[in-house]
Amino acid sequence: MVFQLGSALLDACVLAVLSGGDEYGYVLTQKVKEVIDISESSLYPVLRRLKKEGCLTTFDRPFGGRNRRYYSITEQGRVKLKETSEEWKQYKMKVDRILSGGIDNG
Repeated sequence: MVFQLGSALLDACVLAVLSGGDEYGYVLTQKVKEVIDISESSLYPVLRRLKKEGCLTTFDRPFGGRNRRYYSITEQGRVKLKETSEEWKQYKMKVDRILSGGIDNG
């Protein structure tokens, strides 16, 4: 994709994926990568920040002799996702209008 992705939109994408259920880091990264070209190493700082902001919680679950860290959206994260989604809809409508020639340039 040729468009730069801002941190607010990346946060919203992560929260949207987690709104569908808890995920561990690798699976979360793969789901986000379906839409955004991002590496695991780029996503983990986002996850740490969202956790620090109270939007996510974590828990570990054993798997194959190791622990997997799972991420879960909090109520605060759901509120942030809802607010960001509404802002995105408004922004998207404006961009769509410009790109379709709906702005008077005269």
